Amino acid sequence: MTLELIAFIASVLFGILLYWRESRSNKVYRFLNKIMNSKELQMKADDKTGFIYQQKFLLRFVFITALFIALMVVFRFLLPIDYAAVSMFASAVVGTLLGTYVAAFVIKASEVVDENSDKVEEIIKDTYERGKEFVDDLSSDQKEEEGGETQKHPEASGQGDKKPEKSARERLRDKGLLK
Repeated sequence: MTLELIAFIASVLFGILLYWRESRSNKVYRFLNKIMNSKELQMKADDKTGFIYQQKFLLRFVFITALFIALMVVFRFLLPIDYAAVSMFASAVVGTLLGTYVAAFVIKASEVVDENSDKVEEIIKDTYERGKEFVDDLSSDQKEEEGGETQKHPEASGQGDKKPEKSARERLRDKGLLK
């Protein structure tokens, strides 16, 4: 089970790498497209479709499975295939497929962030200015309240004619309730 988990995680990373690589360049797919199709059916120069990049789920699944079957045939001569190898094959295919979708999400999210970075910048600046005004209003209100309290209760600030009050402990001692 541990080996399958390691294979699954590695295949997710492999899927991310495959998707990212194909999003940058699809030369192998283009080459095979030129070999297999006539001039009229070949993909256009601006088409970025690859084996995995911009493909539907079913075609993605077929290409990834074909890749891993080819790898299994090559490794068949190096290692004997048994039940564990078949289990690892399934983990690798699913992990790679999952990795391609994770990579697609990350790439699309970064494109959206790049497109909307100016809007986000303006929103952040606006929010910062509003917060600054709010803090200024709070601090000016607090200063007004402090100024009003000192005028209403001059004895509280120590400017009155009364002598300073005793602490609660001293009053209790005076009454004889505390030793």
